[in-house]
Amino acid sequence: MKTKLAIALIFCYVIHIYKSNSIDPCASQQDESPINPPKTNSWNDRVINMASNDVNRINYLSTLVAKNSASPASASIASGQTFNINNYVVRVKIGTPGQLLFMVLDTSSDEAFVPSLGCTGCSATKFSPKSSTSYVPLTCSAPQCGQARGRSCSPIGSNVCSFNQSYADSSFSATLAQDSLTLDANVIIPKFSFGSINAISGASIPAQGLLGLGRGPLSLSSQTMSTYSGVFSYCLPSFKSHFFSGSLKLGPVNQPKSIRTTPLLRNPSRPSLYYVNLTGISVGSVNVPIPNNFLAFDPKTGAGSIIDSGTVITRFVEPVYNATRDEFRKQVKGPFSSLGAYDTCFAETSETITPAITFHFQNLDLKLPMENSLIHSTSEPLACLAMAAAPKNVNSVLNVIANYQQQNLRILFDTVNNKVGIANEPCN
Repeated sequence: MKTKLAIALIFCYVIHIYKSNSIDPCASQQDESPINPPKTNSWNDRVINMASNDVNRINYLSTLVAKNSASPASASIASGQTFNINNYVVRVKIGTPGQLLFMVLDTSSDEAFVPSLGCTGCSATKFSPKSSTSYVPLTCSAPQCGQARGRSCSPIGSNVCSFNQSYADSSFSATLAQDSLTLDANVIIPKFSFGSINAISGASIPAQGLLGLGRGPLSLSSQTMSTYSGVFSYCLPSFKSHFFSGSLKLGPVNQPKSIRTTPLLRNPSRPSLYYVNLTGISVGSVNVPIPNNFLAFDPKTGAGSIIDSGTVITRFVEPVYNATRDEFRKQVKGPFSSLGAYDTCFAETSETITPAITFHFQNLDLKLPMENSLIHSTSEPLACLAMAAAPKNVNSVLNVIANYQQQNLRILFDTVNNKVGIANEPCN
């Protein structure tokens, strides 16, 4: 009897130890947790509608004129569809203790900014400086103040560094401040400089702020240069995904070991933008006849091609788009109709003969998956070419490789060695 009792006690002890050391199988899925599904129109219809907002985005891009490796750091990325925006959002925390924010990821903006408590014209979600023990407003004498575009320093008063900026068709005023920025796995970037927004005019400012990854001195990559060597990459999940399954990675560690690269070009006239040398476009096996002057990089005029995370669909200057579209139509053979921003829509039954589109960069060819080339309408059984011409009301010299064409790809930026890498990576 004593022997049986001893065996039972040992068995219970082993079970207790196992449970104490077991791992929650759901814990590893944290970065892939779903966000609330959209309550209104389908994601297809929203993309069709939101692509029209690219006009404001292209206008904004055209105004941008000159004015030691550590352990890897990452943050989770999701489509912004649930927030009814056309951008991707990155999940971070600002402050001590950290306040959770879903900030828009933007490779063509230099600064980070968040709507703050007491802001005029902001949405309901706000950052509270008073709730953070590490929040510090910067003065006009701080070096970072001289790096902020549109700064405004009064010779009297508090001497706090303020600045005013435009974004798309909106504008805002903010106080330049520093606080802790927390990424996944509780990786903390201390004394991160950003704009604490006081007032907004217009409706284009992201409701929970923006994380700038441009090439300016106040961008995330520039502020972490000494730690992460000016290297970052991101993988954008499918726009119709409801999961935080994409990722932003900082630093050269844990980046793809084998990745094709193309030179990263610098334009002094538009120093924030990531220019690449787009040399041609193929539709199926046909090289589209495009005069080189419509693709050539020209620092004087700002002409050339950029990779941008904030524009929805790829926009080519009109001669480039028209030549690409016409070859696409020739191979699909219609009939064609228009839907919103898209002028080449056709019956879904013709999708089986849709040719692949390839972007030819210097030293790198990117053959787009069909998901990145076509968008489908749920209101009608139509598929549309997910590209368009640059709006005519701007200086139409810029080709923009947009986020819809970057789905499920790892895009790597090395700002020190001046190269961009692209690799297939399913991050849905």
